[in-house]
Amino acid sequence: MAVEIIMPKLGVDMQEGEIIEWKKQVGDTVNEGDILLEINSDKTNMEIEAEDAGVLLKIIRQEGDVVPVTEVIGYIGAEGENVDNIASSEKTSEIPAPNSADAAPTVAPKEDVERPATPVPATAAAPQGDDSSVRATPAARKMAREMGVSLGQVSGTGPKGRVHAEDVENFKNAQPKASPLARKMAEDAGLDLAAVNGSGFNGKVMKEDILAAIEESKPAQAPAAKSAEAEKPKAELPEGVEIIKMSAMRKAISKGMTNSYLTAPSFTLNYDIDMTEMMALRKKLIDPIMEKTGLKVSFTDLIGMAVVKTLMKPEHRYMNASLINDATEIELHKFVNIGIAVGLDDGLIVPVVHNADQMTLADFVVASKDVIKKTQAGKLKAAEMSGSTFSITNLGMFGTKTFNPIINQPNSAILGVGATIPTPTVVNGEIVARPIMAMCLTIDHRLVDGMNGAKFMVDLKNLMENPFGLLI
Repeated sequence: MAVEIIMPKLGVDMQEGEIIEWKKQVGDTVNEGDILLEINSDKTNMEIEAEDAGVLLKIIRQEGDVVPVTEVIGYIGAEGENVDNIASSEKTSEIPAPNSADAAPTVAPKEDVERPATPVPATAAAPQGDDSSVRATPAARKMAREMGVSLGQVSGTGPKGRVHAEDVENFKNAQPKASPLARKMAEDAGLDLAAVNGSGFNGKVMKEDILAAIEESKPAQAPAAKSAEAEKPKAELPEGVEIIKMSAMRKAISKGMTNSYLTAPSFTLNYDIDMTEMMALRKKLIDPIMEKTGLKVSFTDLIGMAVVKTLMKPEHRYMNASLINDATEIELHKFVNIGIAVGLDDGLIVPVVHNADQMTLADFVVASKDVIKKTQAGKLKAAEMSGSTFSITNLGMFGTKTFNPIINQPNSAILGVGATIPTPTVVNGEIVARPIMAMCLTIDHRLVDGMNGAKFMVDLKNLMENPFGLLI
């Protein structure tokens, strides 16, 4: 039986994905683990692997389409298998539907994401109000709740008996066909769907049909007011001004940074680090690390390992923590996953080095270079950009002295690294030029107080200025 290919939910905040390229075409043989397609999810491109073997029978959504998570985008099955009856309720490029761009189903709430379960036969109805054991699409669950239908009473026509929205509609014959958005709009407006003529495929009621019905139900406006509105000139842009759409990556950054800035009451601690010994250590380590890994150790690698070792001290456990459950509980981590901010031409991504506390310096160099390279190539997997417990952002290579980094939620802190600049410094009573680097630690005050943040920075500063501790 044919198996659905869905737009995966690759992160907690992912709501939709853009199809960049199908790597397989209709009729191609597909093995489990083969790369099916490439998508863009908020901040990065990701390759999606096939979870089943067979033949790619149908492509529902094409390259360039932006698709809500969990929506069906294609089918895999046996050669020659007909899936037209299964796909008839899904948006497909082969069946033109008026206003289809506005008829995409709304994203199901988190609790509606399908959970693996054993299909329930149609003859054995699940108890009313408990449909968790029934295999169904998120749209079908939402529709069943709206119509008061028990999914256990509905015979599913999808793969493995999966209940589709159309199955729920057919079960509730008194209800007309309508897109989820149109149904919700009709409910909010108090419209009877049965009285609305649908312009979609097979008479399906679409968003435009509801808008038209709402407009018809409004009392007639005074001609003068309507005329004034119609004659209102469109605003013209000043010369030299261009309006462009915000990219998906920029939207994700905007949302994340705004949430962090408005949610976390933060403060920043600034420290000067004497990099004399760290620079000497790096010089000694370049050849051995290169011989072992084929990679060049960077100051970011050394700083990352210093942060990891400092975070693993029990007295700094709140620097490596997160607030959960609406900020009512603290999640303490006994491991360190370091996020390293990587700037791209069109945005910022924070790939994660997982379990950095278990790594040697050579291991960390390999792991950090790997995720940074994938980030720059747009090949990060979802797991490689999530789960950080602490983050580092380095603007020193651009000559930035100090700055106030914004916390990468749900971390409790982020360390900003500035430029290393020869600076007059008093050493043993004499003024000498030393390479001084600024470090800026922004902290979530809900988790960490100023004194504890300062203690963390004192320990980190001591390790940075006496870096042979990194090798122990």
